[in-house]
Amino acid sequence: MALAQRWPVDEQTPMRSDAVVPRVLIADDQPDVLEALRLLLKGEGYKIDSAGSPAAILEAIDSDEYDAVLMDLNYARDTTSGQEGLDLLSQIRAHDQTLPVVVMTAWGSVEVAVEAMRRGARDFVQKPWENARLLTILRTQVELARALRRQQTLEAENRSLKPDVRPLLIAEAVSMRPVLELISRVGPSEANVLVTGENGSGKGTVAQAIHAVSARAGKGLVTVNAGGLSEGVFESELFGHVKGAFTDAKTDRVGRFELADGGTLFLDEIANVPVNLQPKLLRVLETGDFERVGSSRTRHVNVRIVSATNSNLAEEVAAGRFRQDLLFRLNTIEIQLPPLRERREDIPALATHFLKQHAQRYRKHLTGFEPAALQALLDHPWPGNIRELDHAVERGVLMAQGTAIRLGELGLRIDRDATSRIEDMSLEDVEGFLIKKAMARFDGNVSQAAKALGLSRSALYRRLQRYGL
Repeated sequence: MALAQRWPVDEQTPMRSDAVVPRVLIADDQPDVLEALRLLLKGEGYKIDSAGSPAAILEAIDSDEYDAVLMDLNYARDTTSGQEGLDLLSQIRAHDQTLPVVVMTAWGSVEVAVEAMRRGARDFVQKPWENARLLTILRTQVELARALRRQQTLEAENRSLKPDVRPLLIAEAVSMRPVLELISRVGPSEANVLVTGENGSGKGTVAQAIHAVSARAGKGLVTVNAGGLSEGVFESELFGHVKGAFTDAKTDRVGRFELADGGTLFLDEIANVPVNLQPKLLRVLETGDFERVGSSRTRHVNVRIVSATNSNLAEEVAAGRFRQDLLFRLNTIEIQLPPLRERREDIPALATHFLKQHAQRYRKHLTGFEPAALQALLDHPWPGNIRELDHAVERGVLMAQGTAIRLGELGLRIDRDATSRIEDMSLEDVEGFLIKKAMARFDGNVSQAAKALGLSRSALYRRLQRYGL
């Protein structure tokens, strides 16, 4: 996603809430500057209001809502020091902590820039400005502010329902719509659900969301990582044991199935269940009956199963490493979770969410990301998905020296040869690559992508099927 693109307005397609044309307040005491900014930003699809004095700025933000403020630091009372604008900036921050403010002045200095950022400015532009840089900064701040507002809205909705019950599921991307639809439709049922996706793609969060909308939400969600248990302790972890069942069994122990009775059991990395223990797992899924290790007493539980894996279970069945009848019990409904590289629209909101979490944890005051840092987050391939993004933002928070995280502080490896790889691709690979780019560019709209590629809809559909898209 190129940050310097115009804001898209398609009268034929209903816009999402975050696709509303952004409204910006521009402020300067020079009419010719206001007119130049108005023409520039209007041409990029922004709605513009203007103000010529500090009093007018405060009045405007008090009476209307804006996505950003672009304001001069020097006004009639003091035309060189920027102090009047700095004082105004403090007043704006006191009025609204989330409104992004970008400051500009013809009397730029390092000291003024540092002070402006300290008082809460999101970025700094020196006159005469470069149009491309100004537009990039403004668009970045609008996107981050909207992501923050969406996050705050989600958190408020979660708090209004039940504390610590509804997870924060950030999912604005088109590719996440089927996931959200399945959660809403299947979540309230008693059906077992299998969540598939790459490592770090958020399968645990989806499991939490399924439990939260179910009739079992008032009971516990118990998690067990099947990949993290050795074969020797697996049975005891799931079913419990009685005193004396083995050398270290000094007391009775309740297993995860009993802990989850009446609620939901989340079996992560389900493909790693040892083959010799799969029949016992199948039995409890079919009947609810099991015995603790070392006991002959049969116990019964009522548990809903949500499982997850990054493996292809059909291939595991074919290879004899996973029972087919167990797979049938687990995947009454299967939810396929897309990797982060296929839901890039969610990156700003996710990054902002992680920044807030880690900034609070490490007691640092951070306002967001510098434009180059945000662009790097959007462009990065994210092989480790959301987990990798979380770690990158945490590193950025720890390393940040200013109020906004810089590109170098994220520790991302920039692949400078990425654009030249197309020369090494086969003709088929290039076609698949261009189709992926077109589908991403038009948010999955097949008609628009086909038109851009010079294909008919049916021809594009055949290619989408061929490349597994």
